[in-house]
Amino acid sequence: MSIGKAIERSRAIRSVLCWGAAQYIRIVYRTGRWRVVGGETPARLWDDGKPFIIAFWHGRLLMMPYAWRRGRAMNMLISQHRDGDLIAKTIGHFGLGTVRGSSRHGGAGALRSLVRGLAQNHHAGITPDGPNGPRMRASDGIISVARLSGAPIVPVTYGASRRTVLKTWDRFVVPFPFSRGVFLWGKPIHVARDADAHAQEAARKDVEDSLNALTYEADRLCGRETVTPAPASEAAGGPASPPSEEAAEAEPGPPRHARA
Repeated sequence: MSIGKAIERSRAIRSVLCWGAAQYIRIVYRTGRWRVVGGETPARLWDDGKPFIIAFWHGRLLMMPYAWRRGRAMNMLISQHRDGDLIAKTIGHFGLGTVRGSSRHGGAGALRSLVRGLAQNHHAGITPDGPNGPRMRASDGIISVARLSGAPIVPVTYGASRRTVLKTWDRFVVPFPFSRGVFLWGKPIHVARDADAHAQEAARKDVEDSLNALTYEADRLCGRETVTPAPASEAAGGPASPPSEEAAEAEPGPPRHARA
């Protein structure tokens, strides 16, 4: 039996792997020198009790539990694939909740749960290029969630001086212990409830351009060459996550929560 099959079939192995991943994230953060740039933006929204949608590229997911203020409810959109199950269990060690679904599986329910959660003052976390790309190209699903909920989108990324970049579709960044790191927050992006197709596309491009600019700057501050987006031609017709807004017209169900 292959290692992948063994992991897929064994709940105990998956649990150990997720626990180990969470410990690694903690070690990286606690042994490193991490700073925050632009942190006044989320702090103001947290302090005012206003829910928002945190947006970050899939390749910059690993350290995101430490970008988040502890004790604030947040549901992260995670695919229903087995890799998504590993991510969900790992971030659960940090008290973060999940909504399971993607553009292909469970998408309508996921979108409804995100919108419902935001209405209940639970923040949402979305990787606009997930679950499988194109890399660093935003889908329009996040714009639908923002438009339907009225919550702003706040982009964030991180960089690290010591790291490896995996040869995955998202060029997943894995920082090493004892790194210099930075979390970089952008300005809120608002989508009006009555935004037409042109305004929604402009907002989608704002999210994409903001995240790419932040990612470039975070890598520059850490002295590293930045990961580049997938060619624009790959983005045309690419998979979206979460799905479009039509799925949100039905009454949403409650989101799932994980607690540390």
